[in-house]
Amino acid sequence: MAHGQMTGVSPSAAAVGGSGATPPDGGATADRARQGTPPRSGSTLSRLPSLTGLRFPAALLVFLYHAALPIPALRLLEDDAAVGDFYTLFGQAGALGVTFFFVLSGFVLTWSAREKDTAGAFWRRRFVKIYPNYVVAWVLAMVLFASAYTSTGTAVANLLMVQVWSPEFTTYFSVDPPSWSLGAEAVFYAAFPMLNNVFRRIRAEHLKYWIAGAVALVVATPALAYALLPDAPGIPGGEASSVVQYWVTYVLPPVRMVDFALGMLVAHAVLSGRWKNIGMVWSGLLLVGGYVLTAYVPYLYAQRAACIIPIVLLIAATATADVENRFTPFRNRTMVWLGEISFAFYLLHFIVLAYGRELLGTQMYSVLGTTLLLIAAAGIAVVLSWALYALVEKPVTRRWSSSRGARRTPAPATADVKE
Repeated sequence: MAHGQMTGVSPSAAAVGGSGATPPDGGATADRARQGTPPRSGSTLSRLPSLTGLRFPAALLVFLYHAALPIPALRLLEDDAAVGDFYTLFGQAGALGVTFFFVLSGFVLTWSAREKDTAGAFWRRRFVKIYPNYVVAWVLAMVLFASAYTSTGTAVANLLMVQVWSPEFTTYFSVDPPSWSLGAEAVFYAAFPMLNNVFRRIRAEHLKYWIAGAVALVVATPALAYALLPDAPGIPGGEASSVVQYWVTYVLPPVRMVDFALGMLVAHAVLSGRWKNIGMVWSGLLLVGGYVLTAYVPYLYAQRAACIIPIVLLIAATATADVENRFTPFRNRTMVWLGEISFAFYLLHFIVLAYGRELLGTQMYSVLGTTLLLIAAAGIAVVLSWALYALVEKPVTRRWSSSRGARRTPAPATADVKE
C-alpha cells in the first residue's frame, strides 16, 4: 500500500535568524496578529519561516513510511522480523505527514490571503506552483517504471489529477503514488476563495465552535465508515479496513477538505487573538503521544483522528513563535531551504525509492546496509528536489504566477506567505 504526501503545500519563506523576544518592527507584527490583521508584508516574520522549515520533517516521515512498506517493489531488508519492526514503527508516518500538510495548507493560504485578491489570480498562482512539478514527476515515474503496468486511462487520470475520484485502490495509488494528495489539494484550492469568504464572516468568539466541529467531523469519519460501508474487499497489506472504507476516509477530497478547512479556521483564530497557544514543546510532545496512540486504535482512526489535535496545536504554536520572533529549531537557513524544496522532495522520493530498488535487482540487505541505502536514497532525493525546485518550480512561479498587468502593479501591503 502506498499512500503519502506532501502535497504541494509550500509557504516558501525567506530564512530569518535571531531569537529575540521582540520582533524587528518593535512588536507591531505580534500586535497585528492579536488584532486579527495579518502582519504587514515588510515583516520577514509574516512569512512564517519556521512553518517552512517544519515541512521537511513532515515530508521525511512520508519517505520513511514508503521505505518501510513490506512490498517487493520497495523492500530492502532481508530479515522478515526487521521488516515487521520497521513497518510497525513507521506504518502511520505517511498518514501523519499527509494530514499535517492538508491542515498546513489551509492555515498558510488563509494567513497569506490578499484582501482584494480575485479567485482567478489565486487559482493561477496555485496552478503554476503545483502543476509543473507534478507533470515532471509524472513523466519520470512513467518513463522509469510505471508505464510497464499502468493502463492508458489510469495514466491520463493521474496526469489530470483526478485519480482520487476513483474508489479503486490501484487507481488512486498509481504512477507516482504520493501524488494522489495533489488531486485532493486541487479541490481544496478550487474551494478556497469561497470558503475564506465564509470563514471571514464568522464572529471571532464563535471560531472555537467551528474548530471543535471540524475536529469532531474528523473523529466521526472512521466511525461512520466502519458502520455504514462494506468491510470487504480489504486493502492490500491486511490492515483493518476495506478498500471503499479507506478511500472514503483517507482519500476522497470532500472528506479530506475538513482537514484543510480546519487549518483555515485555526489561522483565523490565531489572527484574531482567539487561539490558546500551548507552545511548540507541549504541542510536539502531544504529537508524539498521538502517534504512539495510532498503534492502539483501529486503523482508520489512526490515519487522521489520533493526531489531528496535536497537528493543529503544533502549526498554530509554530506560527505564533514566528510572529513573536521566538526561537525555533526550524527557522535556520538549512531547515528553511529544505522546507522550500520539500514539495519537490515529496513528489520525487517514491520514484527514487522504487527505481533504486529496481536498479539493485533482487539482492536484500542487513539492517545496517538498508540504513545506509536509505540515507543515500534520501540524499539523492534531496539533490533531485533541489534541481526541480531551482530549474522548474522557482522560475516558473516567478514568471507565470501573475499576469503582466499585475506584475506592473505594486504588490498590496498584506502578508506574503508563499504557500
